[in-house]
Amino acid sequence: MLLLTLVAVFVTVTRVVAVAPSVRSCGSSTVKQGHRNILYVTNWGIYGAGYNPDNIPVEDISHVLYAFADIQPNGTVVSSDPWADTGKPLGNDSANEPGNNAYGLIKQLYLKKMANRNMKVILSIGGYSFSPKFAPVAADDARRANFVSSAVKLVTDWGMDGIDLDWEYPNTTETNVNCVKMLTELRKGLDDYSAKHAEGYHFALGFAAPAGPQNYRAFNLKAMDESLDFWSLMAFDFAGPWDNTTGHQSNVFGNKANLMSTKASIDRAIKDYANGGVAPRKINLGIPLYGRAFSKTRGLGEPYCGVPNGTLGQPGILLYKDLPRPRSKVLFDNEAKATYSYDNTTGELVSFDNMKSAKYKQAYIKKKELGGAMFWEATGDKIGRESLVRKMAAGLGGLEKSPNLLSYPVSQYDNIRNGMKSNFTSIPETNRSSERR
Repeated sequence: MLLLTLVAVFVTVTRVVAVAPSVRSCGSSTVKQGHRNILYVTNWGIYGAGYNPDNIPVEDISHVLYAFADIQPNGTVVSSDPWADTGKPLGNDSANEPGNNAYGLIKQLYLKKMANRNMKVILSIGGYSFSPKFAPVAADDARRANFVSSAVKLVTDWGMDGIDLDWEYPNTTETNVNCVKMLTELRKGLDDYSAKHAEGYHFALGFAAPAGPQNYRAFNLKAMDESLDFWSLMAFDFAGPWDNTTGHQSNVFGNKANLMSTKASIDRAIKDYANGGVAPRKINLGIPLYGRAFSKTRGLGEPYCGVPNGTLGQPGILLYKDLPRPRSKVLFDNEAKATYSYDNTTGELVSFDNMKSAKYKQAYIKKKELGGAMFWEATGDKIGRESLVRKMAAGLGGLEKSPNLLSYPVSQYDNIRNGMKSNFTSIPETNRSSERR
């Protein structure tokens, strides 16, 4: 997953009852069949982008993937930003409360779980910047064991529902063998914790999967899949400033009339994963909430001259909420099933997803019987009727439903271990029926 530059609650309710929700949500549960609609939320989004966790569209998502945890050389999984994760007072927080309490985004996400009992929060470990740290850890038995134990500890300290491994990429035979070992041991670590402390609750284990054949060709898909609940296909960044020509960054199909504009395709990746033994129902189709821009070009598949300044100073990256650019014309490549904009005056081309391309991907997910969608990342979406996350949720025809977990009896944080009883004194009446007692 592209790690964007690191510059980048209490839930308001109208119908409440004056009791705290039970924190018990244990035991294995039957999942009500539906689609996953997954949204990455980053810990740096509260800085430069000023992202407010109250803007998380909780009614339109099944999972939050919280990015990213870091990895120390000895394998220990740690917070990449303790201030954003557990230190910064947000909303109505008071840092003067007694005890060792979690604040920051971790507390806000736990509160959202309390008010939205079918929404899971998953810890994403790695990402683009931290991925080089995976290989030496996975190759060593002791460091790998430390990785597993500390990852499970961090997830359960923070009151989360599982782990997303974002390793970019275990794309050699050796690294993939070690990745399989890591996934197998993570699955066992989560299950062992659950048997001891969570009455059999099923913690999810996911993998951020590449869509470029060069990055998944060495994968032992069947072996990896045995440990995984879902794969989130990173179906974006097919084109960018590393290329000699412009192109679509998230096209569904190739364009045979303009091969240089479609250097990869979603459809090819989906077929390859399925042929490798991954059930389509396990695959979430990744959709970017940003665009890739190119300067001074004559069009798709053509040479270009540099990339423009992007959002928050990131070269060539423009958030969906800032698109399309003024004076540009929005176009749709009907063969590739991809949107782009072009400014005839400046020669700027931007490849991005909009309501039209998202609608097509929604239909593709249903036709191919995929598990759902994944969006990178929350700060890029529009609010309201043009929200791609909201559009996807509405069109998928119902989201996956199963109770999240609220009971973490060995969390190091007093407020999470105690279920926020001093912070959360009301709960929407309509949500109480979904509590597991």
